[in-house]
Amino acid sequence: TFNDYTLVSGPWSPRETTHCSGAPSPPLSLRGPLTDLRPVPDNQEVFCHRVTDQSLIVELLELQAHVQGEEAARYHFEDVGGVQEARAVQVETVQPLVLENLALRGCCQEAWILSGQQQVAKYVTLHQALLRLPQYQTDLLLTFNQPPPENRSSLAPENLSIPSWSLGDFEQLVTSLTLHDPNIFGPQ
Repeated sequence: TFNDYTLVSGPWSPRETTHCSGAPSPPLSLRGPLTDLRPVPDNQEVFCHRVTDQSLIVELLELQAHVQGEEAARYHFEDVGGVQEARAVQVETVQPLVLENLALRGCCQEAWILSGQQQVAKYVTLHQALLRLPQYQTDLLLTFNQPPPENRSSLAPENLSIPSWSLGDFEQLVTSLTLHDPNIFGPQ
């Protein structure tokens, strides 16, 4: 699960969790940021599951004040599809997140979770969480990429014990995300 891993070493990170031993553990360990493998913009961090081809993208985007509510979530999903040059973009569900359940409830005006598919080379399932932070003029977008099972990295016998991530894991990550340093947004 995402709880077994360490997410970001910067100002954003999930709440600290503990292993069964009671020792503190960072909540999300991955193959690591992909910045070593490909260029990643300054406003983005990309992480991969250690075994599968699943990935998590965390982006700080300019607040798109011209769209509100569910349309804001759809806007960002379609924008990602355009950037990826997707041949097809299909939204399956869009649901509001209850602000009281978010660790970022103090600075988040609205929050949405969207699930859909985009066809780039093959169809890929994407789950996106949009947290709107108007006092920072920022839309925080988290994208969980789930490639088709046949596209996942080789599952050698030693990797069978490492479970792939689930939508529940992603939702838990989204609700536990906290802001450690508001200076990430520049002077306020």
